[in-house]
Amino acid sequence: MILELLLMIVGLVLLVGGSDKFVESGSGIAKRLGVSDFIIGLTLIAVGTSLPELASSIAAALKGSSGLIVGNLVGSNIANIGLIVGISALIASIKTDETMLKRDGYILLFVSIIFTLLAIRGVIDYIEGLVLLIVYFIYVLFLIETQAVIKQKFHFKEFVGYLLKFKFIGTLLNHSKRNSGKEPVSKKGLAKEFFILAIGLAALICGAKLLIDNALYFSNMFGISETFIGLALIAIGTSLPELAVSLSAIKKGFNEILIGNIIGSNIANISLVFGISSLIRPVEIAISSIYYLIPAMLVFSVLFLVFVRNEWKINRKQGAVLVVMYILFLSFMGFKSV
Repeated sequence: MILELLLMIVGLVLLVGGSDKFVESGSGIAKRLGVSDFIIGLTLIAVGTSLPELASSIAAALKGSSGLIVGNLVGSNIANIGLIVGISALIASIKTDETMLKRDGYILLFVSIIFTLLAIRGVIDYIEGLVLLIVYFIYVLFLIETQAVIKQKFHFKEFVGYLLKFKFIGTLLNHSKRNSGKEPVSKKGLAKEFFILAIGLAALICGAKLLIDNALYFSNMFGISETFIGLALIAIGTSLPELAVSLSAIKKGFNEILIGNIIGSNIANISLVFGISSLIRPVEIAISSIYYLIPAMLVFSVLFLVFVRNEWKINRKQGAVLVVMYILFLSFMGFKSV
């Protein structure tokens, strides 16, 4: 059992470290080959914050372990709010602003509701996964399209219009024309970047396999549900690097960036990562997840947005509420899984 625990920890370290190197070197290669910032932002940077969740979920999907996927992704969203935002707010008040709520916050709620409606049926299949994936990439296109416009405010209402009026097609076409015939910037150091990319990818794959294999071992050994293993071990494990980054941001006075990263990561988890996982194999949603886990994610998300709106900061008292709620939630889910 000690060996399996050590292997799971090694897997987590490889997963997180490999993710960082993969995104970093991938971005460097893309720039050296003349790939536009638009495409880099649409792929590598967007995926970067959720790459550990993505790799572990793909590994779980290949093994048909739906419970690990649900526990990992939904659990990560809850941990990001209850654990990361909660602990960060206990250290120092976190600044928020109108855009965090009225654009990204409402889009998070919108995506969460779509995910909940799809999950109620008890399975998210290929078509539903594709829907989640399309919604995510339209969201990223919307961010890229509107980031250059400084004076005008773009909120959830504008996002809905962008989605329903198919304006994202124009975004793709415009950037395709704008960047056609673009020459590579520099190929110096390209071999080194590819080597690092390969190392990062190998670490990512090995780490995901070690983590999932040994998580399943503990699930079978103790008779604990895969969903709770994903919720308590994998979700928290893959969220620890984000906690470290958040604490570092607070020390450096960049705590307003923290909220944007959390919202972006949560949107990616339940649209991008869940979408890709269900394309590999339909993800079955357990009754306990429909009754407890997913509603808990919605409760945490709504409460989080209420705190974002309250005086445009999340204070220590609110941070304490989030942490206590997270501990109680985890204890309750642990009791239900035994």
